Amino acid sequence: MPKQVDYESRRRRIAEAVCLLADEHGPEGVSMRDVAARAQVSLGAVQRCFRSKGEMLLFAVEYVGDRVTERVRARLAASPAQSAATALGHAADEIALLREEHRAEARIWLAFVAQAAVSEPLAGPLRTSYAVLQNLLARLVTEAIGSGSADEGATPPDPQHEARTLLALADGLTTHVLVGHLTAEEAEEVLHAHLAGLWERLGAARR
Repeated sequence: MPKQVDYESRRRRIAEAVCLLADEHGPEGVSMRDVAARAQVSLGAVQRCFRSKGEMLLFAVEYVGDRVTERVRARLAASPAQSAATALGHAADEIALLREEHRAEARIWLAFVAQAAVSEPLAGPLRTSYAVLQNLLARLVTEAIGSGSADEGATPPDPQHEARTLLALADGLTTHVLVGHLTAEEAEEVLHAHLAGLWERLGAARR
């Protein structure tokens, strides 16, 4: 009986190998042969999953973006009783990739972003990932507005604007930490100071 192959599992395994090599050499330094060796599969197995290096890199970009998004959702689901303000802070922390255990992932993400600046095919999945994260943050901002205690008659902030600003800040802090301009602790202080100002604008109740 022919052996059944879990192609989705194999594609994820290959994506992990792509990420490791991209961290070491940048996306442009990744070859299908090297990926096969790192993933401990044959070159033919890689080629059966991906028709080209470009297709393989696209999948890896989507894989990293999905991993960050799923981690944000998992952290929110782990504490369903938390306030919207607290949930928004947790989401921003995850997106910024400031913790030591996410440093390699942050380097990989930045490497793909740099390559995407000159590669429209890579830029597409990154825009999709950013859009998903922005909408998630906007939903939390909307919930915070609804649960807050804003002054009567005050104009509430625009959720999409606040989400866009927070996402850009978190993403920028990732870069500042990676290049050594800020420590992770200093970046956390910047992020939390912004969130404190946001709570004040929202009039969100802190619990």
